Amino acid sequence: MTGSGAKRRSFLAAGLALGLSVAVGPAAARDPSKGELRSQVAFRVCADPDNLPFSNERGEGFENKIAELFAQSLGLPVHYVWHPQTLGFVRNTLGSQLCDVIMAINAGHELVQNTRFYYRSTYVLVYRAKDRGTFDSLDSPMAAVARIGLVANTPPAVLVERRGLIGNVVSYNLVVDTRVEHPARQAIEDLAAGRIDMALLWGPIAGYWAQRSPVPLEWVPLRSDPGLTTPMDFRISMGVRYGETEWLDTLNRLIREKQKDIDRILAEYGVPLLDTRGRLLNPPPWLKAGAGRS
Repeated sequence: MTGSGAKRRSFLAAGLALGLSVAVGPAAARDPSKGELRSQVAFRVCADPDNLPFSNERGEGFENKIAELFAQSLGLPVHYVWHPQTLGFVRNTLGSQLCDVIMAINAGHELVQNTRFYYRSTYVLVYRAKDRGTFDSLDSPMAAVARIGLVANTPPAVLVERRGLIGNVVSYNLVVDTRVEHPARQAIEDLAAGRIDMALLWGPIAGYWAQRSPVPLEWVPLRSDPGLTTPMDFRISMGVRYGETEWLDTLNRLIREKQKDIDRILAEYGVPLLDTRGRLLNPPPWLKAGAGRS
């Protein structure tokens, strides 16, 4: 996959891998809303009820924590509208005026009006700590025999394909109902159990579950190959309905004012954070020590 078509497909896949669903056509999404429809008595969040590290019904995800931070600043209670982040998520939540903000969505997503981005993260390669120097790079000689876990059609597939490693891939579903399936978490569990040797996953998911693995795991950021237009890192914003400019301005103000608190929350959840130049802001100990060759 090369050229503009590959870039478009990879961009869409990245959005879906982040739990961001395409449900209605762009033309419908861009119709201005009829005034400010957001609630004045609650901070109404569109969220997945079982999608850690992002959100769950017990309020344990980092999107829950950021929502609480913003609601407190506005003097409002948080109210959730729960819906699995699969096909139809935007239409059935934000698009149906049941809630007023999606806490994390790919910057530039065409179905919503985006806030300024509040974090930038990257896909990573996860490996068992004992395999550092063996399975910590797609360019390692051992990659030729590695079992590589990959969520189907996400950007790292381009890197695997370019190296002729598609035959090594153990594939996990991309579009799922999170009430019954968590593919990236399953990949981390399979890595810890020795069923695969590498996992190429979205960093916020990988960082969170790697921290909680009973087997020590490490990760290195994935970089796009020279000459490829498919990015491995993405800017994440919040999403609101088109036409709600006052609400958009309010959220942008809160992001600016609370950025340090947001960064602290994300770091606590193990989210790899990149600065504007693409450098890791919170490198883990093994990277500080010079490990990792991806």
